[in-house]
Amino acid sequence: MADPKFTTPVLVVSMENATARRAAFTERARATGLPWRFFDGKRTLADGLVLAADAVERNKGRQLTQGEIGCYSSHFSIWQDMIANGTRQSIVLEDDTIVDWAFLARLAETNLTAEGIPYLRLYAKTPTWQKKIRKDFLQHSRTVVELVGNAYGTQAYVITLEGARAFSQACRVVRRPIDDEMDRSWDHGVRNLMLFPAPVIEEFVESGIGSTRFATGRSVAHGTRRQKLARWVERQRIRMKKLGLALER
Repeated sequence: MADPKFTTPVLVVSMENATARRAAFTERARATGLPWRFFDGKRTLADGLVLAADAVERNKGRQLTQGEIGCYSSHFSIWQDMIANGTRQSIVLEDDTIVDWAFLARLAETNLTAEGIPYLRLYAKTPTWQKKIRKDFLQHSRTVVELVGNAYGTQAYVITLEGARAFSQACRVVRRPIDDEMDRSWDHGVRNLMLFPAPVIEEFVESGIGSTRFATGRSVAHGTRRQKLARWVERQRIRMKKLGLALER
């Protein structure tokens, strides 16, 4: 239930020098009465993170780009700040999003801890397997679904202090991009819940992370027998997660 006394800070991840993006986002948010602020994006590995370069090479067949490391560090830093400050809940957006501010205001008044939702996606880049969890959430025909698989994207989500603590622990060692890691509910146990239809979409602009990560082939480390076996085991874990949810009533 929404409670006008409950407030949620809105943080918009944006590089400090992203003048055009910031101006465009500010213009789109001009009419909202919901307080928000820019969170300066990181460029280097944040304190508390350890980069496992060999694991990245095995998992992705390449190394992470500077943009991917910066994105990872930015979201990790937000969670760390929440833990340090005891922030109960935050709405996290990226500066290339187009937002339904009226719905977000309602969401900002909703204590997700009381709803049993430590993490709620407001956008995803790729369709994946899902199950309906709750109908008519805050609005008629707005549904909470649980995703299993890689949905990708960190453009928009709400996270509670419990969720920030869980992700901070699960993501402390960098083995893959941050959205890959957050999607891995079958591993870290944080349910990958999402609001459908999404109240946020991504603007059609060049990714701040860049597209060079898609331009090269996989490295040898990605194709070893050991790594192929690891990916097979991973697929079985995902299938078991789907089966478990499908059998739940």
